[in-house]
Amino acid sequence: MIQSAANGRSKQGRQSRLLLSGILALSVATPVIADTAPGPGSAPGGPIDRKALVQRHNPVLTAIDPHAPVMLGNGDIGFTADITGLQTFPDHYSPLAPLLTMAQWAWHSFPDKAGHTERDGLVQVPVPGRGEQPYAWMRSWAEAESNPAIDWLRANPHRISLGRVAMTMDGKAPRFEAISDTRQVLDMWTGTLTSRFAYEGIAVTVVTRVLPQRDAVSVEVTSALAASGRLGLTVRYPGVDKRINPDPSSWDPESGRTQILSEGRTRIQLRRDLDSARYWSAVESDGALAFDGKATIGVKGTGRETLRLTVSYDRTSVTAPLPQAEEGAHALADHWQAFWTRGGAVDFTGSTDPRAAELERRVVLSQYLSAINGAGELPPQEEGLFSNSWFGKFHLEMHPWHSAWQALWGHPELLERSLPWYLAHLPKAREEAARHKVRGAWWPKMVGPEGRNSPSLVSPFIMWQQPHPILMAELVWRAGKDRQTLSRYGELVEATADLLASWPTERDGRLNLGPPLIPAQENYDPLTTANPTFELEYFRWALQTAQRWRERQGLPRKAEWDAAIGRLAPPSMRDGLYLPVGTVPDFWDVARSPACRGDAAAEPCKNRDHPSFLMAYGFIAGDRIDPAAMRRTLDAVAENWDLRQTWGWDFPMLAMAAARLGEPDKAVDWLFADRKNNQWGPTGMTPRVHLDAHAEDLVPVSGGAGGVALENNPDGAGYRRAAETYFPSNGSLLLAVGLMAGGWDGSKGHAPGFPKQGWTVRVEGLTPAP
Repeated sequence: MIQSAANGRSKQGRQSRLLLSGILALSVATPVIADTAPGPGSAPGGPIDRKALVQRHNPVLTAIDPHAPVMLGNGDIGFTADITGLQTFPDHYSPLAPLLTMAQWAWHSFPDKAGHTERDGLVQVPVPGRGEQPYAWMRSWAEAESNPAIDWLRANPHRISLGRVAMTMDGKAPRFEAISDTRQVLDMWTGTLTSRFAYEGIAVTVVTRVLPQRDAVSVEVTSALAASGRLGLTVRYPGVDKRINPDPSSWDPESGRTQILSEGRTRIQLRRDLDSARYWSAVESDGALAFDGKATIGVKGTGRETLRLTVSYDRTSVTAPLPQAEEGAHALADHWQAFWTRGGAVDFTGSTDPRAAELERRVVLSQYLSAINGAGELPPQEEGLFSNSWFGKFHLEMHPWHSAWQALWGHPELLERSLPWYLAHLPKAREEAARHKVRGAWWPKMVGPEGRNSPSLVSPFIMWQQPHPILMAELVWRAGKDRQTLSRYGELVEATADLLASWPTERDGRLNLGPPLIPAQENYDPLTTANPTFELEYFRWALQTAQRWRERQGLPRKAEWDAAIGRLAPPSMRDGLYLPVGTVPDFWDVARSPACRGDAAAEPCKNRDHPSFLMAYGFIAGDRIDPAAMRRTLDAVAENWDLRQTWGWDFPMLAMAAARLGEPDKAVDWLFADRKNNQWGPTGMTPRVHLDAHAEDLVPVSGGAGGVALENNPDGAGYRRAAETYFPSNGSLLLAVGLMAGGWDGSKGHAPGFPKQGWTVRVEGLTPAP
């Protein structure tokens, strides 16, 4: 069986999405729109025209953008389309933008003849006061290359691509140079991609949809070329390439096995076996289908101008017919219109700040992309269902940056789709805590659906994911104040809080975080680092929140949690500024030194990477934080930070801190910081770009006919593009704008995070942030 993303809960996951679709469909006829009377979460002027808001930001492409194929999806499956609306010309896109069809449930592992186990990737690490403890620590890349166990444990399991749907011409691959007059429009209101172009001067229209009620891609092609029999379609099924990142597809016809289960002129059902992984697929068309005997199904027209094809990718054998084209189109339109009308909305119409329209575009596109890539039954990977990084595994510390916005924006049910993963893995998380001689549930950092630690230079020492289940459960609670939420996640909150209270170690009469520890700002030595400002406040905030959960359930407060709340070390300061960690007291002196101003890429400079200590009064509102001191610290970051190597979520995080500190102009400025990882493309994606002194001026981007083409490095000398998308950028923007527009506990006035001059902010359906 293909590895289930829900650890045996695939049926439950499917039912939850169908139930969600049903709930949303009901709300199309009667949209659930928040009261628009003036207040913290609304603005006067009548209801926002949701359809106009969405459709004025529909992406329109009139030429191929090699960095920006268009995504379609339903939360469980994602389909990446080229300029034809299909996956016809992969060689004309960046190698970092493969044209894939990926699913939350689609995972594969290479055969493991040695029988590697998690224990093979563990090393003993000294923990002050607790002896040596096992961590999945990879001390160097050379160790990974020389140790087969580490290599296998990192790379497996991994996400795979399920298929590729492409156009053919005269039974062969079409010529890219014969394409002209391209115009492609993604209608986000209906989830429909319409691609118009001419092939050898003859008009072609392709309409592409990913259906909501089944993991299926529906295609309608209309052209005289179809009527003449020249234009056809193919469905190809890939194997798995050992490189995995960013494209896991192997097109070796011997890679994988195809078993035809039933075959007719208009429907073929098959099973694909990739080593021990298995999935099913049904292909239906009003054209003539033919299987080539290995891994490709061809589709030929039968004399009509419109050629229809629907392809399903299924984790189990499903014999039911696929939805007909009209049925699928209506269901998809209902699904997306419900998404847009049921949740929150922010409209900047009437603003005079010239950046307002662009911010609105980013917000709408981010909602669309996050609904596809960040609302599945697993915590999302950083590149979602677009491509692979880190073998497609998800990083649990990123989960709120992907998905926490959903609860603030009236979609708590989307966030709840992934929370059962934590419930299912509570036993394993408790085992991990016991292995470290502490109580509660210890959550891994880099992980696949099975919940196993992946060896890494950094991951085993990251700890800021530990409070996340409490944060996300609290956001769901705040969205509806439903007591069933307390029942669903009470055990999860309890086990997580037990870890937060028992993991700190006692020294000098107080409780300390680390060592070993690497904070969210990842450029610190794990064996010597302790007491990062953000993590201290986040642990404390989560323990306070867990106590409130007990009180809501009529339970007494836990004395050991209160003891930890009272004894956690305070955040460290020096000269009136907060320090990133307590073990580097000269941080700001070094950061201001000539050696580190503007170029902090090397030691001893540490004023680079995520300025995560600002999260203590932005991402959350730590109640021990002095706002005046944090305001000075924010200014010090603006003046002294090497912003060249910051990441997509850093800018919304900085905006959240500025907003809470009463600096709305700075909050907006941070959202528009002109940095490499804050560039927003035509489809709403941001790249992931790394500093690299050895980066070439020319980089591969595409190639036709199997060749390789080069373009000028899109990011400039000294930078290397590592991915064409980074979805924490999108989710964090929505979290920040949600806070800025909808307010937070204790904020005053309408849209408190936006300037009063230049900005007209209409808000519906947002829940204030904690």
